[in-house]
Amino acid sequence: MGWLWAIIVGFVLGLIAKAIIPGKQHSPLWLTTICGILGALAGNAIARGLGVEATSGIDWIRHIFQVVAAVVIVFFVDMLYVRMKGRRAQRT
Repeated sequence: MGWLWAIIVGFVLGLIAKAIIPGKQHSPLWLTTICGILGALAGNAIARGLGVEATSGIDWIRHIFQVVAAVVIVFFVDMLYVRMKGRRAQRT
């Protein structure tokens, strides 16, 4: 069940990150979901490192870290995806 939640949270975080980043992103939905999962893991690690891993009620600080990490990861992975896609198109 943990993997299912990771995929759902990654999907939602990836979509939020795509909505925050200005302009059009060209990465496919599966790649955005993977980036969202990585953003969630990175956000959790940052929160744990800063000592705000768990708070009473909703963990807003942890969620903010997750969203910021997802935005950064989606942004850079989309840049790499477009660059790799362009190189592949030039070869053919």
